Amino acid sequence: MRRCVGGSVAQMTWRLRFQRLLGSRVRAWRRYVNEIATVGPDDDYAKKFFYFGRGAAVMAPQGVIYNERYLSIGDGTLIGPNVCLTAGINGDQPMLATPTVAIGQRCIIGRGSHIIGHWSIELGDEIQTGPYVYITDQNHSYEAIDQPVGWQTPSEAAVKIGAGSWLGANVVVLPGTTLGRNTTVAAGAVVRGTFPDFVVLAGVPAKVVRHYDPDGGWLPGPA
Repeated sequence: MRRCVGGSVAQMTWRLRFQRLLGSRVRAWRRYVNEIATVGPDDDYAKKFFYFGRGAAVMAPQGVIYNERYLSIGDGTLIGPNVCLTAGINGDQPMLATPTVAIGQRCIIGRGSHIIGHWSIELGDEIQTGPYVYITDQNHSYEAIDQPVGWQTPSEAAVKIGAGSWLGANVVVLPGTTLGRNTTVAAGAVVRGTFPDFVVLAGVPAKVVRHYDPDGGWLPGPA
C-alpha cells in the first residue's frame, strides 16, 4: 500500500511538472505567434487598406476585418487585439464614402472594440479607447410595426469623434454622434448627439456632467 501511495504521489508530481513546463512553452509560442502575426505597414496585407500609416499596427489575434479598401489607419496608430474593423456588410460591397472608416494618427483602439462603418466614421488624432468600445454609424429602424425590426431598412448618420478624446471601457457611440476635442466619455456610457469641446460625458443616455470654463476651470454640469 505504501509503495502504491508513494508511486501515485511521484506520478502526480511528475504530471504537474510536465503540465507547468508544457504550459510555459505554449504561452511562449502563443506570444511569438501573436508577435509575428501583428500587421505592420510593410506587410502585404496592409496594402489592401485605403491607407495604412507609418508606424501603425494591427495586433494579433485580429478580429473580423473586411472591405479593407475603405478603411484608413493613421500613422502611429495601434489597433489592439480582437478589434473588429468593417465597412458595409461584406467584403465585396461598394461603399459611397472613401474611406468609410478613418482613424487618425497616434490613436490607440482598445482590445475587443468594434468600429462598424456604413456611411462615415471619422476619428481624429490621438484618440484612445478602453476595451470593448462599440462605434457605429448605422442602426436598425423600427417604424413599421408589421415588420420585424431586423428586416427593416436601417438608418445611417455620420459619426465624428474629436481629436484627443478618451472613451472608457464599454462605451457605445451611436449614429449621428459628433464629439468635440478632448472629450472624456465615462465607462459604459451610450452616446448620441452633438457635444462641444472639453466636456465629460456619462450615463445612458450620455449627458454632460462636467465642462471646462476658461475662467473657472472644470465645473460640474453643462456650460
